[in-house]
Amino acid sequence: MRANASFSISLSILSVAATAISQEPERPNVIVIISDDQGWADIGYHNPKVYSPRLDALAAAGVQFTQHYVMPQCTPTRVALMTGRYPSRFGPGSQQASNAPAFPIGTPTMASMFTACGYETYLAGKWHLGSSKEHGPNQHGFQHSYGSLAGAIGMYDHRYRTGKFADTWHRDGDLIAGAENGVHATDLLAREAVRVIEADRQQPFFLCLTFQSVHTPLDERGRFVDRPTQLDPKDPTRWLDEDEIEWFHDPKGLIQSEQDPEKRLLLAAVHHMDHAVGQVIDAVKKSGRAQDTLILFSSDNGPQGSWGGNAYPDDLKLTDFNQPLPMRGKKTDVYEGGMHVPGFAVWPGHIEPRQDGSAVHIIDWFPTLARLIGYEPSQPLDWDGVDIGKQMFGDATATDRAADRELYWLWSASSSRWALRHGRWKIVRYGKGDPKDANAWQLFDLDTDPMEEHNVAKQHSDVLQAMYARFLVQRSKDKVQRKKGKKGKGGKR
Repeated sequence: MRANASFSISLSILSVAATAISQEPERPNVIVIISDDQGWADIGYHNPKVYSPRLDALAAAGVQFTQHYVMPQCTPTRVALMTGRYPSRFGPGSQQASNAPAFPIGTPTMASMFTACGYETYLAGKWHLGSSKEHGPNQHGFQHSYGSLAGAIGMYDHRYRTGKFADTWHRDGDLIAGAENGVHATDLLAREAVRVIEADRQQPFFLCLTFQSVHTPLDERGRFVDRPTQLDPKDPTRWLDEDEIEWFHDPKGLIQSEQDPEKRLLLAAVHHMDHAVGQVIDAVKKSGRAQDTLILFSSDNGPQGSWGGNAYPDDLKLTDFNQPLPMRGKKTDVYEGGMHVPGFAVWPGHIEPRQDGSAVHIIDWFPTLARLIGYEPSQPLDWDGVDIGKQMFGDATATDRAADRELYWLWSASSSRWALRHGRWKIVRYGKGDPKDANAWQLFDLDTDPMEEHNVAKQHSDVLQAMYARFLVQRSKDKVQRKKGKKGKGGKR
């Protein structure tokens, strides 16, 4: 679809107005797909032991970002995606998973941008940026929303744990009676996405499809809907009726070749989600919109690793159930395993299939899409992300790929895990309280040590000092809590 010569549409929830720029010839439909807790090795194009043919084919048709980063946990990554900013800019409460509002109403978001530019906007899936209707997706720019306001849910009952936010399955913020109990959440989201894609409309659409899978609780019942996933009492190496549940089987026999039943369950969940993504892709092709649709994919953080269970009904205890990573750390870690995840972009006829090794981050998606659809705010937005259009569309030079880029991570409401990358170098620190000097950090050379096994801080003290100085600049932009005894709830530091 093509832009009008010029237009300006104001959006009431924004404090800034947006104007579409006529020079941009292409305004594609945009589908953002986010999986949950899918580690670097939990996808087939990174690991031949995983069966995910639809995702693999999709990745092969576009640009695969081999150094694609997110935040170490779900809520912070969703903040970064929606705002183009590091979560710590909004304060400690946005630095880890939470049901509280992650950023103020009126904050410019990716959704409000698309709405302002004449798109029809949808969220299907997990929100977890404010788990009440008053702070839900419809208050932050989405015209339509469906799924869970809160975070991880039971895959069949669609409830979030217990307590205030347990009832969370909604449409446009209004809870759905019965929560569509009895159908796997992955299937419901695929059904909704297909409905959105096939709808008859004149304007382009933006669909943010955020799966709850492959987050725990893992529950793949197949046709045995009334019986939670459980080990076979006659053979604890097998799941009950596993032979008759389609998600445990694939034409290559990859899933059944995995001997560990818990890892096999994760592989089944990947297979199920992959099938759902396939339904979405088929709908795009069937609707004749393939050439007019840009698809972006990412996981929200690294693999969970182990899970204690009992947080949800029918919630299994699982140990070391993801595929082994070729890097250090996992979910909530600021080592590479916690936030270095699969990421790619596909747009037939516009993006050539290839790999790009630039260090990119999900904070970049907002400014990149803004440039693509011709969005200009009336006043500059304070993005931490940058436009990676050159990397996406294959126009990047060696200079672009080696840009002087910093990436910054801070995790937990108590600010206890810290990292910063610049070029080949990365500093990491674990411990509460702002680091007072450079000596508190580890230093890694990612070019020679991608596993982060060798702390070279003593050998490169000059690099360590320079990296710490960069950290101080980033930290000065964060919103932090004031010390106890002082008035106020925190402010800019």
